[in-house]
Amino acid sequence: MTTAIVTGSAGLIGSESVRFFAERGFNVVGIDHDMRAVFFGASASTTWNRDLLKEKYDDRYQHYNIDIRNRAAIENLFKEYASDLDLIIHTAAQPSHDWAAKDPHMDFTVNANGTLVLLEATRQYCPQAVFIFTSTNKVYGDTPNYLPLEELETRWEIEPNHQYANGIDELMSIDNSKHSLFGASKVAADILVQEYGKYFDMKTASFRGGCLTDPLHSGAELHGFLAYLMKCTITGNPYNIYGYKGKQVRDNIHSFDLVNAFYHFYQNPRYGEVYNIGGSRHSNC
Repeated sequence: MTTAIVTGSAGLIGSESVRFFAERGFNVVGIDHDMRAVFFGASASTTWNRDLLKEKYDDRYQHYNIDIRNRAAIENLFKEYASDLDLIIHTAAQPSHDWAAKDPHMDFTVNANGTLVLLEATRQYCPQAVFIFTSTNKVYGDTPNYLPLEELETRWEIEPNHQYANGIDELMSIDNSKHSLFGASKVAADILVQEYGKYFDMKTASFRGGCLTDPLHSGAELHGFLAYLMKCTITGNPYNIYGYKGKQVRDNIHSFDLVNAFYHFYQNPRYGEVYNIGGSRHSNC
């Protein structure tokens, strides 16, 4: 049976990937050990989402409580499924700027080293599989913040005659900017994914997402602002607004639309590709 491995399978993009591909006949192997609760506290735990997946897709979903940095465990898992593996979707990450500054070693080993472990396991055991990585628009650092902005009634927009008025493309430089430690660790992972594609002729792609959301997001103050905003609205807890006079600077894209883009890449893969997917018009780094 055609098998997909999804890391971070109980998180926002991971769980959407599980649903999307399970419903299209894939056997899905999920890797997630709830690091989101470690990063952001018990209220951000994804165990509830994991349990929903196991209940709904019990015949098509196998869950493994593995840390992606555990090279031996990852290699054993890839070896077990190697003959059937056709797709790897890597969504597991430490996703917060602020949290990264608290523990740079954890941030970098999860985001960069964990990605290396997965890429190398793919190369060793299923080199023909498609490898999709959920990168971030933060690879551009704060460069987008210096674009000319127009203040409108409820939001900020790039000036309409600017070359990036309709969105930032993949040609924007990632150099000579302030990334945050999180952005730097994701740059390392993003470049690794590109390099494995170009150097080893593997079908890899980095999807540089911005603000992604859906109702199954375990939103926390440091990550997942739209889900967290709704959580505060429902519970009555205060919501803190940072910068830009409280006006909108970020566009949001539903996780289904991103995963649907994954599917189209899977159907027609290339080698070491990069794609910008929705998100903010500027970085707000």
